[in-house]
Amino acid sequence: MDTNTSTLSRSGSADVAGSDCVPRRNSNTPPKQPNACGRRFSFFGAGALIAVGYMDPGNWATALGSGAKYGYQMLSVVLVASLMGLLLQWVASTVGVVTSRDLAQLCRERYSRRTAILLWIACEIAIVACDVAEVVGSAVALQLLLGVSLTVGVLMSAGGTIAMLALQSRGQRPLQAVIAALIFFIGFCFVVELALADPSWHRALAGLAPPAALLRDSGMIWLAAGILGATVMPHNLYLHSALVKNHATSGSRRAVSAAIKAVNIDTFVSLSLAFLVNAALLIVAAAVFHERGYVDVSDLADAHRLIAPLVGSKWAGIVFAAALLACGLNATVTGTLAGQVVMEGFLQLKSARWVRATLTRALAMGPALLAVGAFGEHGSNQLLIASQVVLSLQLPLAVIPLVRFASDAKLMRDRHLRRIPLTLAWICAIVIVMLNVMLLWQLANGA
Repeated sequence: MDTNTSTLSRSGSADVAGSDCVPRRNSNTPPKQPNACGRRFSFFGAGALIAVGYMDPGNWATALGSGAKYGYQMLSVVLVASLMGLLLQWVASTVGVVTSRDLAQLCRERYSRRTAILLWIACEIAIVACDVAEVVGSAVALQLLLGVSLTVGVLMSAGGTIAMLALQSRGQRPLQAVIAALIFFIGFCFVVELALADPSWHRALAGLAPPAALLRDSGMIWLAAGILGATVMPHNLYLHSALVKNHATSGSRRAVSAAIKAVNIDTFVSLSLAFLVNAALLIVAAAVFHERGYVDVSDLADAHRLIAPLVGSKWAGIVFAAALLACGLNATVTGTLAGQVVMEGFLQLKSARWVRATLTRALAMGPALLAVGAFGEHGSNQLLIASQVVLSLQLPLAVIPLVRFASDAKLMRDRHLRRIPLTLAWICAIVIVMLNVMLLWQLANGA
């Protein structure tokens, strides 16, 4: 990749994560100075938007298939993927705060035009793949709750996404509050599911150790790639850097330090909750399906149909579908926001919020409707897992530039990655690349 030597300014253009989402003040009106508590609170919320991507319907598909087929063994993959995601999101948010640029803007400014265009295309493919999974997941949930067809569910989920995005007209806070509320609702749903499933906590704890068959079993590798793609999403790295890039507006060392500290707490708390939800989903699948011999349960509709009679409570199915709908709606919103960030960062295209939202929804609905027609009523899970594998294949194209920027002393000044964090970041990148190489090799050999 060729490097562009253009100098980075701190002013930047407004985008979905910046002034475009916040009403502008009259220039003659003196700004209201918030107190210290208010300033710290204003830094929170980005983590909730990012955590949504860690518990979307794609995660459901991979965790459900893993738990049903392999029991608690793949819990270690969920843990490792979550830790990798936490590290990389920390790197992305630090880059955003320090440089006042998101990852897409940095790629456009510091790489050649050809390279930037290739990275943009790869990211758009990942966003469309993710959006298809989220729209189909929401449609499945609506089908389970209301009895509508998947086609009608796809259209209804698109309408729900537009309605949630309309909250941005009042600023970013109302949307973040709704998403955070839905995250806590999802967490409550899984507390109920765990209580009903009554899992073996001893076996779950043992599942945190990686199984020896992980590098030999083609099924495990396929699901591991899906879990990685569903957890560490490339567009989440772009979105996180964009959401926090205006937090240290003064650019002073003190402002940057305060912003990074608050953003780190926000990220850690939010992604820890996302890990607990993903782990709970796999544990429920292992306890309800694998332990009872239903190792081939991989479809969300089949899981919903079986979970109630297997645990002996009609509420298990209702709670399952309600949590899936909340995950799907949340994830479609953040997918749309990520699409806006990527398009503006790479191409410098400016448009009204509703235009960008409609465009990104249209790009997802077309493939989703085609997928529903091609896979039918009971092929949603294969589609969801395949979409997460696509995300995994695109991930190195976001992670490698991110780590390069974060370790650049001229760009990041005294905040650049070094020593242990830098080593861990490159280890994450290497693991991602190696897993994808193994996956491609197996696909090429028809494994």
